[in-house]
Amino acid sequence: MNVDLYDFELPEELIAQTPLLDRTASRLLTLNKETGEVAHHHFPHILNVLEPGDTLILNDTRVLPARLFGTKEDTGAKAEVLLLKNVEGDKWEALVKPGKKLRHGAVIVFSDELKAVINEVGEMGARTLTFEYNGIFQEILDRLGEMPLPPYIKETLDDRERYQTVYAKHEGSAAAPTAGLHFTDELLDQIRAKGVNIGFITLHVGLGTFRPMSVDVVEDHVMHEEYYSLSQETADLINRTKERGNKVFAVGTTSCRTLETVGSKFEDGVLQESSGWTSIFIYPGYSFKVIDGMLTNFHLPKSTLVMLVSALAGRENIMHAYAEAIKERYRFFSFGDAMLIY
Repeated sequence: MNVDLYDFELPEELIAQTPLLDRTASRLLTLNKETGEVAHHHFPHILNVLEPGDTLILNDTRVLPARLFGTKEDTGAKAEVLLLKNVEGDKWEALVKPGKKLRHGAVIVFSDELKAVINEVGEMGARTLTFEYNGIFQEILDRLGEMPLPPYIKETLDDRERYQTVYAKHEGSAAAPTAGLHFTDELLDQIRAKGVNIGFITLHVGLGTFRPMSVDVVEDHVMHEEYYSLSQETADLINRTKERGNKVFAVGTTSCRTLETVGSKFEDGVLQESSGWTSIFIYPGYSFKVIDGMLTNFHLPKSTLVMLVSALAGRENIMHAYAEAIKERYRFFSFGDAMLIY
């Protein structure tokens, strides 16, 4: 399958640079995956689509202030580090700039209390590095680190919490699970009051978010591993929802990938507590095992995320919905508007 099948022309001005002041003010495009029918709403309309007994699954990962700026110890040249995941102890996987200058053994100084030594060059250009510091690492990172906004966002973010979901809990991500940025505590309370269940998984977003497709054939792409965790409580909630004949909605592609990873482990369809690493790549032809629908933002052309939603709703339906979104001037990507596939 050719990657170009998922290409489309996206006006640059539709890539949202800043979050809306009101989280629920974003627009919501609904897409019926069976009929292809598209409708336009504002985000709180999600209440009218979800039915009592349905279940929403949210990713409660919390974004690290993962971008650090320093200098190369021997030359004083500027260096940038983007933390991706904690390997163990003080050892981290990270992306670095400039990559050609930061090889094995290089030392990066961030402050008098923090520096890092590059141990090895890993896959996809990542580095493994070990931090040396005086004090408590997390407190130092909170002081020195910046939010790892995607490179297409040029605006600065004054309020760090605006790049966190209101239910963010477990710190460890290099990017936000952005479909969840639309929710407020009040709207979640309204959803619960309607009889819709809310459950949580954790997937720490890593390198896959920052790597565009670099192959021509979809099947040749390899996803980077990310850590996930699903509790027995959430597994039981999903099992009961399925037994009743209600629908399970994933909030975001990260929740979707976690649920489908776990679903593939239990052939009888009954989920159990599970954690580990996933590199699942979902594209058309995939048979979904857990989710019935998904809330997601609008993604960039030829991205793995466009392929994932195409697997759920069909490529033609997605391309039609995206054409409608572009025509109606929807905001795309991390701080953009939302689409509910049902």
